[in-house]
Amino acid sequence: MADERIQHPSLIVPAGHVEPVPRRIRGTIGGSTVFDTRRALYVWEWPPYPQFSIPVEDLAEGVLTDDGHTEERGAGPARRHTLRAGSEVREGAAWVWVDGAPSALLGTVRFEWEALDSWFEEDEPVFVHPRSPYSRVDALRSSSSVRVELDGAVLAEAPGCVKLFETGLPTRYYLDLTHVDRARLRHSDTVTRCPYKGTTSSYWSFDSAIATHEDIAWAYDFPTAHVNRIAGLVAFYDERVDLYVDGARLPRTSGRAGKRPGDSVAAHDSRPDLRGR
Repeated sequence: MADERIQHPSLIVPAGHVEPVPRRIRGTIGGSTVFDTRRALYVWEWPPYPQFSIPVEDLAEGVLTDDGHTEERGAGPARRHTLRAGSEVREGAAWVWVDGAPSALLGTVRFEWEALDSWFEEDEPVFVHPRSPYSRVDALRSSSSVRVELDGAVLAEAPGCVKLFETGLPTRYYLDLTHVDRARLRHSDTVTRCPYKGTTSSYWSFDSAIATHEDIAWAYDFPTAHVNRIAGLVAFYDERVDLYVDGARLPRTSGRAGKRPGDSVAAHDSRPDLRGR
């Protein structure tokens, strides 16, 4: 039982993998459309999740200016470009794949995600990064009891939970708010976003008699439809607390230590990753 949290499927997609996107993909800056395509590609520059690569032919006219710099981008070499849309200028925000990259990527461009104001799959917004077609996120009701302790204080004790299973990640345990001792927690202004679960509505910190622990718990009051079972429930960053499931203490893993629960699986990979946990 003590190994429950660390038993999970591994990611299966290698860096450099390319697949077609069967969805209409659009990107905007302000009121200007940068691209509108049904020919986007998924490209994995690192294994945890893909980026979109857009055919240059499907970009609005005149939005790219060559910066004259080529760099290795995980899936192969790409040439850096500045993005211009109306009066907006986003320097070094686009990477046009060149010889040495997978052949399917030639003639396409990969944008830095934050360089655009909005991304859409069909008519629905996408946040943080594209959702991987090879990842599952399942929220299942469970009769497993959960107790959360930190510095000798019991912060939560619940007779059941919702377990959130996400490909490539350890299990998370979401608890009913009535089983959390909120009197011991301090509300935080932190907000993170996840392409699979949505935008967090609350974070909490804990000040014990011996230490301050920032952002150890979070909730999604209005999660995405496919994980609606976690709505209004609270999860603890179990890398930072002592978490017991069915009476057995789970090991604290160190792979993502130091990152907020809203950070992505690959944040230790030195790349910017913001996927909510």
